[in-house]
Amino acid sequence: MKSLTSQFTTLLHAGGGERNVRLLLRFLGVLAGLVVIYSLLFHLLMALEGREYSWFTGFYWTLTVMSTLGFGDITFTSDLGRAFSMLVVVSGTIFLLILLPFTFIEFFYAPWMKAQAEARAPRRLPNTLSGHVLLTNFDPVSSALITRLDKYGYDYALIVGDLAEALRLYDMGFKVVFGAPDRLETYHAARAGQAALIAATGRDMTNTNISFTAREVTAHTPIVTTADSAESVDILTLAGSTHVLELPELMGEANARRVSGVDATAHLVGRFDGLLIAEATAAGTPLVGKNLAQSRLRELAGVSVVGLWKRGAFEPATGDSVIDAHSVLLLAGSQSQIDRYNELFCIYHVSHGAVIIIGGGRVGRATARALKEREVPYKIVEQKAERIRDEHYIHGNAAEVATLERAGLVDTPAIIITAHDDDINIYLTLYCRRLRPDVQIISRSTLERNISTLHRAGADFVLSYASMGAMAILELLQGTGVLMLAEGLNVCETDIPDSLAGKSLAEAALTRVAGCNIVALRVGETLSINPDAATILPPGGQMIFIANTEGEARFLQAFKAHIVTRRTPTPFGARRRFLQPKTPEGEAG
Repeated sequence: MKSLTSQFTTLLHAGGGERNVRLLLRFLGVLAGLVVIYSLLFHLLMALEGREYSWFTGFYWTLTVMSTLGFGDITFTSDLGRAFSMLVVVSGTIFLLILLPFTFIEFFYAPWMKAQAEARAPRRLPNTLSGHVLLTNFDPVSSALITRLDKYGYDYALIVGDLAEALRLYDMGFKVVFGAPDRLETYHAARAGQAALIAATGRDMTNTNISFTAREVTAHTPIVTTADSAESVDILTLAGSTHVLELPELMGEANARRVSGVDATAHLVGRFDGLLIAEATAAGTPLVGKNLAQSRLRELAGVSVVGLWKRGAFEPATGDSVIDAHSVLLLAGSQSQIDRYNELFCIYHVSHGAVIIIGGGRVGRATARALKEREVPYKIVEQKAERIRDEHYIHGNAAEVATLERAGLVDTPAIIITAHDDDINIYLTLYCRRLRPDVQIISRSTLERNISTLHRAGADFVLSYASMGAMAILELLQGTGVLMLAEGLNVCETDIPDSLAGKSLAEAALTRVAGCNIVALRVGETLSINPDAATILPPGGQMIFIANTEGEARFLQAFKAHIVTRRTPTPFGARRRFLQPKTPEGEAG
């Protein structure tokens, strides 16, 4: 708790503090002068009535009458004296009961409270802090990122320019630095030069200002910004952004990769150095009705089935896992192994119908472009006439069955819902699931808390805008060894724990212990993909495993392991713009 002297000093040095104190003192001076004048007039009028009182009594009478206490022990008998008493009462009411409280609150109490609040909100990070992440906007993306930064042990600080918002977030337990995001002093106070990364996830113009300002403070700290408009990418790069993430494009590509009802071939969803992760639908293939042991996929193609998606739920793979018509296989393997799988199953075509995309915004259009690259037919259902562009668009309300039927509801293999409003997405997911119980439904979620609701509504896959942005930034954070395949499903790389070194994969039994599926081992620069159960875990090596969020947490807790941060996995097909850091001579480094 600060001392009274230090708090008063803070008040004086706050914006307008000295001016407020001067105004308050000026008012008190006027009030004191008025009391003196009234006391003099009191003695003069009492002398006219033939009475004399001490100077102290004069001040006593003036203050009791001005404050409307009016004890009545001293009164005037003449009309002039009584008129004077009325003047003192009225002016006292105005000055003492109205102006004094207002002036005190306006020029002293309110600034005092504000100064105390500002003193409570942190304005500077410790001088010993380094390797932290600075966030300049509190939104769903940064909120999801904070959760992951805490999980993986990164320090962070939110730069907040509004005092009330800064105190609200500070009281909620967030690490806050109070300061305007567009001022150089803020980034000096936040130790931007020692930060591992600066992330700006607001509007494009705001991000441009932040990038330009922060780049003046530090020339080497990576700055990651999001861009809603493709036209903003080059401007953000010129302003100093090291990485510009076009989240609508990333989500559109992810939506297209999730469409698995068009053919039976494997489609890449992620890449981890030489390890490829792909998904393939089982519908229409001889795999339906078999368990994984009977499918002999490892023997025939060399790929490892690490899990199965069934109506949005992920199941870790075991030999007894049964493949049905709704199963989507999650495969891990090298490029040649994935190619071999495709050679075996490319003859099976599931559907010729067009994929229905609901929503013609940026995410919907990006999804359409990604499907076009895969030569997958599509139709975009859009209610706003100004967004209709070509024959691929269907103008109408997606909540009307006639509109969906014109888009090809009867034979579509998948429906992708891309509205930015989660309530609309839940509504349309429920509606489409009732109309087509067998169709694949992929839905977008802006807020992480609505993911489970969308799954319950009938979505097979839910892609969270917040999670995708958070994971994209996390992947850029100096080589974090985590790759998000889908919401709640990650590929992770860790050092092999000492307690597991020397044991075989069968003896480690990580699938049973933590729900983790080992897909590769690394020793030095040698990567061994899909090791068999007899493979010995090498001391000093690394393991790459696939697990859901709970399984990953159980593994890290059980073996006190840490995510390897030397390499950066990249989502397959992710579009990012890079600006190479400049050397002191101005050349690209």
